[in-house]
Amino acid sequence: MSGGRRVRVAIVGTGGIARICHMPALRAERGRAEVVAAMDVDAAQVGTFCAEQDIPAGYTDLDRMLEETRPDLVHICTPPAAHAAQVITCLRAGAWVLCEKPPCLSLAEYDTITAAEGPDGPYAAIVYQHRFGSGARRLGALVDVGALGRPLVAQCVTTWYRDQDYFDVPWRGRWDTEGGGPTLGHGVHQMDLMLALLGDWAEIRAMAGRLDRRVETEDVSMASVRFASGAMATVLNSVLSPREESYLRFDFTDASVELRHLYGYGDGDWVYTPAPHVPAETAAAWTAPGAEIPSSHLAQLSALLDCHERGERPPTSGPGGRRALEFVTGLYKSAFTARPVTRAELTPDDPFYHHLHGDVPGWAPQAAAEAVS
Repeated sequence: MSGGRRVRVAIVGTGGIARICHMPALRAERGRAEVVAAMDVDAAQVGTFCAEQDIPAGYTDLDRMLEETRPDLVHICTPPAAHAAQVITCLRAGAWVLCEKPPCLSLAEYDTITAAEGPDGPYAAIVYQHRFGSGARRLGALVDVGALGRPLVAQCVTTWYRDQDYFDVPWRGRWDTEGGGPTLGHGVHQMDLMLALLGDWAEIRAMAGRLDRRVETEDVSMASVRFASGAMATVLNSVLSPREESYLRFDFTDASVELRHLYGYGDGDWVYTPAPHVPAETAAAWTAPGAEIPSSHLAQLSALLDCHERGERPPTSGPGGRRALEFVTGLYKSAFTARPVTRAELTPDDPFYHHLHGDVPGWAPQAAAEAVS
């Protein structure tokens, strides 16, 4: 699609995630991509970023940057409240987008993003990099052909630690700027991978609470989930856990598969345990050596550039990017209404479709400060 030339890339937002994750991935793909511009509302910051990263042009205005540099792909690395408007602006300028998670603040916003995509592109992909490691791809291929039997039980755990200083950044921990707490901003990686492997969920029963951090959103949530396949799962999201861990477990009729890591995994982090009736040679084939690709921004960027070259929709755009946000919406609705929630009810007539806290009394921003002493 790029006609054999390198894809022209722009960075919007020049904070930590752009420096730590996006720029190293882009440098690793410099044979296929070149960063031609960066934009940030802070002129000094974007100037420093461009000097450090050897980027030829810095801007403080998104429209001007798009008009003057005509990027093929824009990486959105700004706080969540800015995502929807910036992604739509880039799409309308003809650029593909790779947007940091969370994609936006509501299903309503997400659907406006999808509506701005063209039938043949440009597309907006969301950063869910754990789907793109070779370990997840291997398991996905086995699940697709039924090699492990039927999925029965799963666990999805994100127990991380963020102190109060982390949340004292003005836009964090607020519904109107971050969109949600650890359910949306932290555990979404593991939940997205769980959903990519197990498919659509049917019903969710959840709780959420503000147990220790002075925030408007929750600092912990947990849920029980039934999938359309009949499989059942438990989900835990926390930013209160001193021993940090990301953990996924899938129990099939023929095997248990576990992934234990923190912010990224390699093939060695996956453990397969065959059921007693499975022949040893069958189990050995599940983990036969292959080319290892750790989960990372680079793994996702490489896959995205492949899609760009072929003009194909990336897997974390459109419906593929919406699934995790829809799950988060259902979890919040169940937690805040104290009742089971089904996918079918998350329609534009539902207040949670428009705001993840659903304007439920007791979880409105003005009441939040009273919840934690």
